[in-house]
Amino acid sequence: MLRGFATISFYAADLEAAKTWYTELLGIEPYYQVPGYIEFRVGDYQHELGIIDARYAPAGATDGPGGSITYWHVDDPESALDRLLALGAKEYQPITERGEGFVTASVIDPFGNVLGVMYNQHYLDVLAK
Repeated sequence: MLRGFATISFYAADLEAAKTWYTELLGIEPYYQVPGYIEFRVGDYQHELGIIDARYAPAGATDGPGGSITYWHVDDPESALDRLLALGAKEYQPITERGEGFVTASVIDPFGNVLGVMYNQHYLDVLAK
């Protein structure tokens, strides 16, 4: 039934600042932009990262971090975490060994969203096929 995620959506009260921050982090401009929404294609599988003006958040959405954490594969979690912190993110979860070949960390971006990074050997195995 679930075949893979189509879009991860974050909310930002200052969409223009979020666009600038994520453009710096990712090293690319959004490929799609309409009033109130921007979208980046990211990584080996060109997954979508959408950022939505917070005015369009669902009723009852939390102002703080919450919900699930999506982890993006990175080759070096320590360097990725250091870069995120240098760009102004706040540590949410430190570097944590989850088992052989699995290391995670997460931050809260300047807009209140949780962004996870992970070294994941299974990701690399699937990519190699």
